[in-house]
Amino acid sequence: MIAIIAEKPSVGQDIARVVGATEKKDGYMAGNNYLVTWAFGHLVSLALPGTYGYTRTSEEELPMVPDPFQLVIRQYKSDKGMATDPAATKQLHVIDEVFSKCDSIIVATDAGREGELIFRYIYTYLGYTKPFRRLWISSLTDEAIRDGLANLRDGKEYDSLYEAADCRAKADWLVGMNASRALAIVSGTTNNSIGRVQTPTLAMICARFRENRDFIPVDYWQLHITLQKDGDFRQFRYTENIGTKQAADALYHRITTDMQAVITKVERKRGFQAPPLLYDLTALQKDCNVHLDLSAEKTLAVAQSLYEKKLISYPRTGSRYIPDDVMRQVPELLKQIISMKEFCEYGKQADLSTLTTRSVNAKKVTDHHALIITGIRPGSLDEKEQAVYRMIAGRLLEAFSPKCEKETLTVQATADGLDFRSQTTSVVVPGWRGVFNRTEDKEEDEQSANKGTAEFSESETVPVAGRSLSQKKTTPKPLYTEATLLAAMETAGRLVADEEAREAIKELGIGTPATRASIITTLFKREYVERSGKSLVPTEKGLHLYEAVKEMSVADAALTGSWEKTLLQIDQHKLTAETFMRSIMAYTRQVTEEVLSIRLPQSLAGGIPCPRCGKGHIRIRPKVARCSNEDCGLLVFRRFLNKELTDQHFGQLFSSGTTRLIKGFKGKKGNAFDASLAFDKEYNVTLVFPAKRGGKSSGKKGAGD
Repeated sequence: MIAIIAEKPSVGQDIARVVGATEKKDGYMAGNNYLVTWAFGHLVSLALPGTYGYTRTSEEELPMVPDPFQLVIRQYKSDKGMATDPAATKQLHVIDEVFSKCDSIIVATDAGREGELIFRYIYTYLGYTKPFRRLWISSLTDEAIRDGLANLRDGKEYDSLYEAADCRAKADWLVGMNASRALAIVSGTTNNSIGRVQTPTLAMICARFRENRDFIPVDYWQLHITLQKDGDFRQFRYTENIGTKQAADALYHRITTDMQAVITKVERKRGFQAPPLLYDLTALQKDCNVHLDLSAEKTLAVAQSLYEKKLISYPRTGSRYIPDDVMRQVPELLKQIISMKEFCEYGKQADLSTLTTRSVNAKKVTDHHALIITGIRPGSLDEKEQAVYRMIAGRLLEAFSPKCEKETLTVQATADGLDFRSQTTSVVVPGWRGVFNRTEDKEEDEQSANKGTAEFSESETVPVAGRSLSQKKTTPKPLYTEATLLAAMETAGRLVADEEAREAIKELGIGTPATRASIITTLFKREYVERSGKSLVPTEKGLHLYEAVKEMSVADAALTGSWEKTLLQIDQHKLTAETFMRSIMAYTRQVTEEVLSIRLPQSLAGGIPCPRCGKGHIRIRPKVARCSNEDCGLLVFRRFLNKELTDQHFGQLFSSGTTRLIKGFKGKKGNAFDASLAFDKEYNVTLVFPAKRGGKSSGKKGAGD
């Protein structure tokens, strides 16, 4: 009997159908000499500090260094603290039963670092030593599953992948748990966190926000002249920006409309804009944020759904290339794409007889090739699934379409010894840009502000028909959006515009394609960052933390990027796990000492003066906020009418006596409503309802009413 373990029930059931295991059991499928079971993601994880006896948040217990680390069944946060997940416990019993009945195991969890970790932790926790083989596939089509099962690999081939995953999990535990407890000690609240990837990401957002906000624009001037010929005109710009109004006025008055200009150069150049590389997950998330206004987390969820519906290849890939054997499938996939209504017009005029092979390079394929469609035609998809599928299909069509051909016309002229230039670029053959016809695909040389289309010849003398002076201001770097933040995480904050250059330094990025979305989500959950339109801006809380740690190693994106490169070296057998963990231990001690040395402002330290007694300070905890003065007794629970109050809500309530409008409270009958919270005269928390239109302001209502 052979056991197969998948990562999710839906994937397990697909594999079971392919191998003929059609008899449904509780938690697994049986038949044809196979037992096919599944996990629910991470059923087993590293134990929390309390398991090792670290029960107090005290400086004496830091740094916490478990030796050895222990594995526990997945836990969740309950009203009484952390509790073991009963669903995880039940499924582990099922997996144990399946493994015990079988002679060998086939690992069919997602073929990547996290999928390997999910299986190995289960395998280790249950205490098995039976041999196992690996199913390594990039799509879930029946053909891919059958081909993968016919070419199973020895599980030992993936020991280094597991070691890299295990090292990353332990590094995140050591840095995150110790730094966060150290922060709790200096802040007086446990509702903050510091992380190996989270904090450098916050630092990038805050640094850009500070730079943008503190930017002082500088005035400069541009001088233009207009030359006419045969009823047409062309505008030229003085080749240098002018730094002062006085200098600008002086140059402006040098030019008169009775003056002649001499054309000194006329040059036409053909250029090409290469098609983009195929998507990896990060590139898909960036484009979905720009064009569909989807968050990175939502894009990943939709892509995972499309993968499980067998419509796209493995989404958590970090590669933008495909190998030659996958390239052989591309012509048929392109035929399917140009039959889609969104791309049929492009298909009618596009020349796909010779395909661009920029995205074909087996040496640059990592664990999985780039994201492509599988060729299975979509059935019923919701609006977001359709949009993301269309993005992936369209990118496949773009990547193998011809280059965009452009022509740049440069005309130079002199007038009274001053040099002027007109440069315009026009698209001659759209090529791949005709797929979506997006303005965002334009390059900088196409953004010319010079007007007119008059044609001139070299050495020609032309009268000056007009002149103008425009005042400009320098502008700051824009605030990060999710799209630009993902790009910055990919390069550890380095400004890299060229697509292939970004690919070359990916190994120095912070986080992985699979984890970046969750890191951004954590920043929102911790109330370190909020959205302002599409821009990401730090909250006051986030800025205070940034100011406290910005000079520390835990906020250094480049250093964090070096850890990611080191993990890759473990996977590639270039470095041992022991060497990496020794460096992480030293790094953990350094970070812990650094965090313990900081001094935080009251707003982050939960030190708001108590509005009731005026003697104590408010301490914000995971479940309650209370006065530090034991004689006072002011206490507010975080959960209020089925609504979880945020630290910002607490700050508003204790600072001003009322919160802003909070949406989504639920009454005893389950009806939802919006209200503010406020203190009454006895400092009990009450509801304050917004004023009705045309009516009087609402009154207060007690929590028990």
